[in-house]
Amino acid sequence: MKKINYKTLLSATLDNFKSDGFYREFTPIIRKVESFPLTKVKFPAVKDKPKADLKIWCTNDYLNMSHNNQVIETMVEVIREVGTGSGGTRNISGTTPFHQNLESDLAKFHNREAALIFTSAYNANQTAIWTICKAFKNICVFSDELNHASLIQGIKNSNSECKIFKHNNLEHLESLLKGTDINRPKLIVFESLYSMEGTITEVDKYVELAKRYNALTYLDEVHAVGLYGENGQGVANILNVSNKIDIINGTLAKAFGQIGGYIVADNYLIEYIRSFAPGFIFTTSLMPSVAAAASKSISIVKNAHKKRNYIKEQANYLRNQLALNNIPFLDSNSHIVPVMTYKSGLAKAYSKKLLEQFKIYVQPIFYPTVPKNEARLRFTITPKHSKKDIDELINALVIIFNLKNKNKSFSSLPQSQKAISAYG
Repeated sequence: MKKINYKTLLSATLDNFKSDGFYREFTPIIRKVESFPLTKVKFPAVKDKPKADLKIWCTNDYLNMSHNNQVIETMVEVIREVGTGSGGTRNISGTTPFHQNLESDLAKFHNREAALIFTSAYNANQTAIWTICKAFKNICVFSDELNHASLIQGIKNSNSECKIFKHNNLEHLESLLKGTDINRPKLIVFESLYSMEGTITEVDKYVELAKRYNALTYLDEVHAVGLYGENGQGVANILNVSNKIDIINGTLAKAFGQIGGYIVADNYLIEYIRSFAPGFIFTTSLMPSVAAAASKSISIVKNAHKKRNYIKEQANYLRNQLALNNIPFLDSNSHIVPVMTYKSGLAKAYSKKLLEQFKIYVQPIFYPTVPKNEARLRFTITPKHSKKDIDELINALVIIFNLKNKNKSFSSLPQSQKAISAYG
């Protein structure tokens, strides 16, 4: 019997992955409370090189809530009271008043009957979708082609039939729905704001289609909660359909600045998922301190109108400057601004150049996060990024793109679908 050389097989796959330009390098940084977006980093490739001031441009801590003093104090107080860990799963000593309060706060925040918290939004998506699909033997899932990996994985794990529709293409979705038995269980899975494109979805139109064709809806608002809507409740809130979406997924790890994910829905759906979802039942619960800090963050974010408006204005300014300087970017009306390089090698090279020459930190985004040959640099603006910071970024990008593309002229690349106003 020939023995399998596991090391050889895995190493060969990894080598091919590296040669294709898809291997990812990590840059360790410390997001200092007192100096963000400025921090210090030591370049590992250069021996004995002193730490350099570095400006961060790719954080998901959109409102800098992880640095909020009230949030920090809340977390510290709870840690001193109950310790760091939760002590178990939600079923085995891992439910505290902090968890219950957070779920109540999230339900009220979204004006829904109930909420359920998870260790991450990835886990929430994967677990909730799997559980719902398993509840209906012959369910057919309709999924946007650019849906997040957690949504896709939840669908795959359920072994349900899945029909993929073109990104934000309502006509294509309806054609697929029309071709499916009206009496067959159906689930439409989509996002309100796609993190790699910055595109915003006409959520109300999806609700109309779901009602017309007898389908459930599952909406991921991960990149929208905290930033969009009257008090940060998300895109569905802007369009007055929050109560018409069957399940909404959100995160505590972006605009709220903590860690963890959640779903909100009618009580019967939350109770069902709570009772039958392995990813909830068999996972140690969030640290009580995180739950308490998240509750405090939500109470602050609800009133963060000035910060939301500031981010909108600065994102528009960045897009305008990119267009004026012929730097290729995906145009949208969101806080996410993708600058396109297309090739993964260029994305990595430009990212390295920005880091080492201009002390600007932005991670390259490439396959499998985005499709092949659609690599990019994804910039996000926080309340602590100034217009001066943007001007410095633009100057650096002009230099970098001109070095490689001296004879090329670029303009903005409008999204294929109509963007709605993200701020009402």
